[in-house]
Amino acid sequence: MSELFQWLEAIHDRGEYVRDQLSHATPVFALSRPEGILLVGVGLGQSKVFEIYDRHAIAALGNPVDIEKIRQTAIEAAHLEGFNRSPQDVTLRRLMSYSLSPALKNSFESVFQPPLIVEGVFAEVGETPQDDVLMEFSHDGNFGVVHDGLAVVSSNTAAATQAKDWLRTRLKPHSNRNRVLGLLLAMWQAMTNGERIGNSIKCANLETVDLGGRVLEMALLDRKTPNKVKYQALAGNA
Repeated sequence: MSELFQWLEAIHDRGEYVRDQLSHATPVFALSRPEGILLVGVGLGQSKVFEIYDRHAIAALGNPVDIEKIRQTAIEAAHLEGFNRSPQDVTLRRLMSYSLSPALKNSFESVFQPPLIVEGVFAEVGETPQDDVLMEFSHDGNFGVVHDGLAVVSSNTAAATQAKDWLRTRLKPHSNRNRVLGLLLAMWQAMTNGERIGNSIKCANLETVDLGGRVLEMALLDRKTPNKVKYQALAGNA
């Protein structure tokens, strides 16, 4: 019984440690749109948004080394699934349930190894927006399906919920990409600076927005391209 108590205490302490480390990370976003799934983060360049497989991608926050570890796990699992079955059979639900979530859970519960300091969202583009799949995941292996096509991942869950409410009322399917980016970056600034999320926040101007020395990282899983690979890295002014 004492060993079980010690293990539970260690797990609690690991959770507190990871949450403290993630408190300094900035949020990432994923949005299902008519042309595909847009993934957005603000980082150091190639540090937040990555391709995984033909129609899969990830946007994440946390330790860059740990993000790379879970990205490589996802890539290896997707390629193995594609080899054993077919590329069309590689689904995010299978990857998350059988590979990614167990890997995160095992890492978190292995108390003699450092935990992975990473959280984020995996995306799978479908033929229509209704077929898109977004899954937010946590450092401990827990994950959830996003049902409204908008993922906001932050260490501050209350702020993420408020941000989603703010964005839902302003993001429209017909909005052009610059308008969408302006709204996402306005929310990124507010969340990063700990501002109160409300009607006083205005859409950011892409030409003048202050990213604090970081760069805009953005990609589109393009459902309209005839190519097998749907991932397209986008420039900040796209």
